Amino acid sequence: MSNAFYYAKTPRGNTRTVSITSGKGGVGKTTTVANLAYCLGALGKKTLILDGDLGMANVDIMFGLRAQHSIHDVLNGKMNLEEVIVPVSPNVDLIPGGSGVYGLHNLSFAQKQVLLDQVGQLDEEYDFMLIDTAPGIDDNVLYLNAAAQEILVLVTPEPSSLTDAYAIIKVLNQKHQETRFSILCNQVKDEQEAMRVYQRLSDVADQFLCVSLDYRGYIPADLNLRQATRSQQLVSMRNSDSPSSQKYLQLAEKLSLPSDLVELKGSIQFFWEQLSGVA
Repeated sequence: MSNAFYYAKTPRGNTRTVSITSGKGGVGKTTTVANLAYCLGALGKKTLILDGDLGMANVDIMFGLRAQHSIHDVLNGKMNLEEVIVPVSPNVDLIPGGSGVYGLHNLSFAQKQVLLDQVGQLDEEYDFMLIDTAPGIDDNVLYLNAAAQEILVLVTPEPSSLTDAYAIIKVLNQKHQETRFSILCNQVKDEQEAMRVYQRLSDVADQFLCVSLDYRGYIPADLNLRQATRSQQLVSMRNSDSPSSQKYLQLAEKLSLPSDLVELKGSIQFFWEQLSGVA
């Protein structure tokens, strides 16, 4: 395979919304979001990224860009949503993060209606929206996760990562009645280690919570990935033959399959209605 994936076009449908979360920082959320979005784009899936990591909003940097505007400008009435959306790679657009995301669920009724009217027009444009959440379990992280159709929890073999992944699953279950979570194991040696990490998390969840954890796969601890990330580049763009690039592509292919989560929660309009408190 060459260093660039084949780009195709597929018919648009209802937008699938997927949050990528962890409960702690340093586990590779932004790297995963950016590479996954790039691979979805390579599969012909029009993808929108929402950078919800407010303290360290940096998805644009991973694509070699620096956004001049953010969702904060939309909430202030300075710009329309379409004006702040930045194309970052083929079939992939970005809504840059900004301090305004903190107030999404505290907007006035008029602000909510303006935002939702604009968002409603996006549903026919995108196949996926990926949400890069901030680390931790504060209200904004919980709102972003609870509004998404699929909550993808990123976990590494580190004990602290397992503890924090369990914590965010527990809080989302207790506060927002979420019962289904997808698990992606990151920075593991191989699938055997990934399954051990997943099983440890699943065993604890089975013992104390009434939730379902679905194994989504793993991303290996790949030197190519570390080098690309250190250089603020996408390994999927820089070296598509690397083990991590292949796993990101496999994950994109899995996400592209039909899912009953779409029927359970609705699409992109539902996400923003939930997030802003209209629904």
